Amino acid sequence: MTSTSQSDALLLVILGPTASGKSALAIALGQRLSGEIVSCDSVAVYRHFEIGTAKPTCEQRATVPHHLLDVVEPGEGFTAGDYSRRARAAIRDIAGRGKLPVVVGGTGLYLRALLEGLFPGPQRSEELRERLRKRAGSRGSNYLHRILTHLDPLAASRIHANDFAKLIRAIEVCLASRERVSELWQKRGRDPLRGFRILRIGLNPQRQPLYERINDRARQMFETGLVEETESLLSRYGQNKAVIALDSLGYKQAIQFLRGEFTRDEAIAAAQQGHRNYAKRQITWFRREPDVVWLTGFGDDPAIMKQAAELASPHTRRSSS
Repeated sequence: MTSTSQSDALLLVILGPTASGKSALAIALGQRLSGEIVSCDSVAVYRHFEIGTAKPTCEQRATVPHHLLDVVEPGEGFTAGDYSRRARAAIRDIAGRGKLPVVVGGTGLYLRALLEGLFPGPQRSEELRERLRKRAGSRGSNYLHRILTHLDPLAASRIHANDFAKLIRAIEVCLASRERVSELWQKRGRDPLRGFRILRIGLNPQRQPLYERINDRARQMFETGLVEETESLLSRYGQNKAVIALDSLGYKQAIQFLRGEFTRDEAIAAAQQGHRNYAKRQITWFRREPDVVWLTGFGDDPAIMKQAAELASPHTRRSSS
């Protein structure tokens, strides 16, 4: 754990599963505590991906400044290391202007890269990556997971079979370094974020109400234009296999509907199931985060907003004193 001093600035981190109300809580706290929001979402970094990412609206962004949204074009490479560098720069800029940086989002690897740093792995090989993508396309979605299981069973057990980006990077590291990536995770040095007192607030709503919200949100995405947005994205980037965001939840099911593989109701049901499974994985991941203050409820509940503000306020007063 990184040591801190009394003079360190506060960094507020809001974490939790999808649809738990993280953004609503972050905006409320940003307004109340003179904060600015740093998004921690691996798909929301891409421009033109709007409905399926549940990005904050223009009105919401006008009330509290947001960072790390729409920062790269689809097809551009963007890694957890890239996110860490940009997010750290944004956080230091926010704190340097006397504002409270509020990190919010559900991408656990990005959050770990930001707060703890990543081990210095080998450079990316676009040639190897393209080969792996083509083989995965011809041999099925589990192909990459089978390769990683052969190379590094422990790493494979920690990465979901559909998470192509992480699978490709893990395979790339294993082949380039001739070591297991899980061993490198343990023995290579990291570069943790320094100069901040980190307050982690986690949202932990009851499972059944959470699943109901997830189902409603997935349905609303389809009703408010997800298929049309996906069709537009396919017309612009459909032949570019580097646009990995098209494989993300919601967009993937919309593509299957457009291809005739699903009816509309089947696509919605598949998206709902995928988001529920993702929420389970997020909960498991975030339970490993240290020193989280867990609040039982949704972030848009006024009672939860009050609890979170009471937790953060003593820290903000100490930062300004």
